[in-house]
Amino acid sequence: MSRSTAPNAYPDITGYRILPQRFWGRWASAALVLLVLAWLVVAFARGQIEWQYVADFLTAKTILMGLVSTMVMSVAAMALGIVLGILAAVMRLSPNPLVKGVSMGYAWLFRGTPLILQLLLWFNLALVFPTIGIAGIWQVKTVTVMTPMLAALLGLAINQGAYTSEVIRAGLLSVDNGQYEAAKAIGMGQLQLLRRIVFPQSMRVILPPLGNEFIGMVKLTSLASVIQFSEILHNAQNIYYANSKVIELLIVAAIWYLLIVSLLTPLQMLLERKYSKGTRT
Repeated sequence: MSRSTAPNAYPDITGYRILPQRFWGRWASAALVLLVLAWLVVAFARGQIEWQYVADFLTAKTILMGLVSTMVMSVAAMALGIVLGILAAVMRLSPNPLVKGVSMGYAWLFRGTPLILQLLLWFNLALVFPTIGIAGIWQVKTVTVMTPMLAALLGLAINQGAYTSEVIRAGLLSVDNGQYEAAKAIGMGQLQLLRRIVFPQSMRVILPPLGNEFIGMVKLTSLASVIQFSEILHNAQNIYYANSKVIELLIVAAIWYLLIVSLLTPLQMLLERKYSKGTRT
């Protein structure tokens, strides 16, 4: 067949009218979400909630003291948890089977038991160890030492250390083996290698989950209310036990938790950006 008689391979579409694509599923799902949100707004507006109490108690002294306790406990428990996590992660990568086994056992034990159970165990430690110290030299009753604050700090920090150890280990494993070999070739010791080569390079892997863990820690402190640690939720509960404004005080506590998380989230993003220079995020 000659070129002059070959049929046209493509139909002429110049006369067609182009219609915009319809996303019916997207519109339907958006309408459904708006309906649910509207229903929630109406439910809270018509519910038995006295909003003036929410405004009154939002800056009440007891609530603000609980807010300070929550932040102090979050920072202290997270800092101690990071130290424990680094130690456990380095031990986990050790060639010594005993050291490695201890690290694995630590992560297994504290990741395998509920945090609220650990808090209760620490708070009731006096039932197992009535006294703490060295016999004949110095001893003190455990019940006088194990205050709600100390029990909460130990429970939250040691539990956090078990989870943080896995985050740190993932960061350490992300560093190329060539970096280890190059550092050893120029005579760096193990601590110097970790401080100057490994940790700076692993931070971009460690920071996102670690920031997430810190935000989670702020909310986990509310579990310490079961051992009478006076954080936001515990103080809100004490108030509504007296005035029966349960939902109002719970809304007050929720507002403060949301505000704390809203402040921490951009800080996390700034830190991630700092340690991600030169890489695409």
